[in-house]
Amino acid sequence: MRKASNPQGMWWQVVFFLTALLVAVADQLTKLWIMSNLDIGESLFEVGIFQIVRRHNTGASFGLFQDHSFALTIASIVGIALLLFYALFAYRRYPISGNWLGMTALGLILGGTIGNLIDRLRFGGVTDFISIGWWPAFNIADSAIVVGAILFAYSLLLSLVRKH
Repeated sequence: MRKASNPQGMWWQVVFFLTALLVAVADQLTKLWIMSNLDIGESLFEVGIFQIVRRHNTGASFGLFQDHSFALTIASIVGIALLLFYALFAYRRYPISGNWLGMTALGLILGGTIGNLIDRLRFGGVTDFISIGWWPAFNIADSAIVVGAILFAYSLLLSLVRKH
């Protein structure tokens, strides 16, 4: 006997993949524009502490692990595989984050990871271009990963609170 399909689970997968696709495309398009119009170190404009400036980052977020692009590439591939495994299979068994917020958060993380992985594979590092004061420069993918991680943690907290 066939198991009935779960339309809600299918919807969450659509949210997950659509979010990831939109983030990866937006990230790559903004980086393409920056690389086409600015040289490394060149600034487009500056308003107070906010600046659009092209940087090449061979490390991870916050300038960590500089010149470790190969290890970061492997870590990205493993992370993508784990996210895909969870979204396609494991969330049914472990539904703690199997809701629209959790799947959106994971989609943000997946899209950001894919966006930065594309850069690492093509250029040996990531193009960053958003600079705010003393904070290290970042990009759309970095922002999506951070926002996704915060939303995922919030989603987990909501799930735990609802169970008790």
